[in-house]
Amino acid sequence: MLIDHRTYTCRPGTLKKQLELYHAYGWAAQTRHLGMPVAFLTTETGDVNTYVHIWMYEDAADRAKRRAGMQADLEWISYLDRSAEAGYLLKQENKLMLSAAFAPAPRRAK
Repeated sequence: MLIDHRTYTCRPGTLKKQLELYHAYGWAAQTRHLGMPVAFLTTETGDVNTYVHIWMYEDAADRAKRRAGMQADLEWISYLDRSAEAGYLLKQENKLMLSAAFAPAPRRAK
């Protein structure tokens, strides 16, 4: 299993607007290609201007295939344009992670 852990940081005061934009224009396209995320979280303490998505793939090839389909989806492209125009996001940090041998991640539902 390959875990894709993504942290997004928004300009102060824009987190709610960014999540509303994503839900309205990005969620359907992204989940159509990637499936449901393992988690989609907002920060309660610490940097409260951040949110996290965690996605699970069989391996790097599965991730590449799913993401290529998403990147070609006109609905997803439209969301990216709207998000860039809104300017709420300051940065994005992605980490591709593997489970420790003694604590394997649960299998993703097909």
